[in-house]
This record gives sequence, C-alpha cells and structure tokens, in this order.
Amino acid sequence: MQTSPQTFSHYPAWPAPVEAPLQLAPDHSCMYLPGKTSRVRAILAHRIPPALYHQFMDAGFRRSGFLIYQPACPGCRSCEPIRIPVDQFKPSKSQRRCWRRNQDLRVTIGAPVVSDEKYDLYRRYLHDWHGRCDGDSWEDFEAFLYDSPVKTIEFTYRDTAGTLLAVGICDLCALSLSSVYHFFDPDHARRGIGTYGVLREIEFARSRAVPYYYLGYWVYGCKSMTYKADFTPHQILDTDGIWRKRIQNRDMRRVLQ
Repeated sequence: MQTSPQTFSHYPAWPAPVEAPLQLAPDHSCMYLPGKTSRVRAILAHRIPPALYHQFMDAGFRRSGFLIYQPACPGCRSCEPIRIPVDQFKPSKSQRRCWRRNQDLRVTIGAPVVSDEKYDLYRRYLHDWHGRCDGDSWEDFEAFLYDSPVKTIEFTYRDTAGTLLAVGICDLCALSLSSVYHFFDPDHARRGIGTYGVLREIEFARSRAVPYYYLGYWVYGCKSMTYKADFTPHQILDTDGIWRKRIQNRDMRRVLQ
C-alpha cells in the first residue's frame, strides 16, 4: 500500500512516543562516518513495558544496556532505522547458500547468561574484526549486552565440537524482534555467520508470529552497514515518522514508497 508523499520532517530527531526526560549527551566522534560528529539524546530505563519499548523503536530509538537512545545529530540524518516485515521476507540466492553452509551449527535460544567464554569471544571480535580496544572490559560487556529493561533472548551458535562461534542478543515483544548485537569468531568469518544469524533470527520471529524484525540503523555511506539492505523487502523509518518500503537497495536513500 502506498503512502502519501512526505510533507514535513521531524528535525533533527523523531519525537519520543511519550513525554520523557531525555538528556542530550556530549558530542563525540561518529563511529560510522569518519570526520562526522555524533550527538544522541537518551533516557535510562531499568524497566519498560514491551508495547512502549516497541513505540520507542518506531520513533527511531535503540537500546544499549539500560540506555534508550536516539540520534539527534545536527545536519545529518544518515542513521535510518530499518526493519523487515517478517511474512514478506524472501532470502536471496546467496543468503540461501549461507543458510546451507551453516547447517552443521547447533543453535540454542534462551535467556541471556553472561560467561567468561562469551566475554573472550566478544573481546576477540572487537579487537580482530573491528580493530577496537575500547569498551572491552568485563563491566562494559555486561552492561552493554546483559543489562536490559525488557524481555531479552540470546542465540548461541556452536560447531560440532561444541566451540562457541557466535552470540546474538535480541529483544522480544509481541510486535517485534529487535537485534541488539551479534558477535562472532573472526577466524570463522568465511562462514558468513553474521548473515546466518540474521536469517535465524528472522526465522525465529516467523515461528512466533512476530510481524517485524528490527535491524537497528542502516547508515548511508557506512560500508559495514550495507549488508542490512540486502535483506528484502525492508522498510526505512522516514523523517516524518512513517515506515516506508525501499524499492531499491543500493544507494537509494529516498526511493521509498
């Protein structure tokens, strides 16, 4: 169904779904676009009703631990929330190959449980895959992924020897499954285990009749985020607060319907 043409834009950020004491964080270097300055506004929430959390995501907010945050960068709207209507998703040929390539993995789904094994994998992922040495303390790891104000589930991926290869953290409610973070063993990158994790999470949402799978932000101009647009069809939260289907997925920011 086509929506009417956009006539206005919430700038620089979408309004929160309820009145909330949002705090503006100090400006810092953008982690997605070199040379850019990032600004977010946020609120701490140690508990939030699932339906309200879903409304916050529909206003462009994401979660990091107990922090519910939203980009509010002056002069930049490159961070675009992206979601997949689960019942419409159709994997591409390469995604189907990735699924078959990883069928030997044992996937378990349950409540998140912090452990030394997962922490060691997380540190290697940050250091070897992203070249980062910041935010890798045990306290940062636990606060980022295992503190949560909503119902959160954890996907773990092990090979036939029982070695942990990947972990995915997702928030779950009746209307949405939201990917919080996924990390994997860089030595097994050729498996495409990041793509496989998305496919497994979409399949989980489908099995639970959850209508939408949220993938966070698709960042125009950031190569590490381009994979998100490969899951089609998908929708982008436009600047007027309406989700619109992207009809092409390569460098087509405004080709929406």
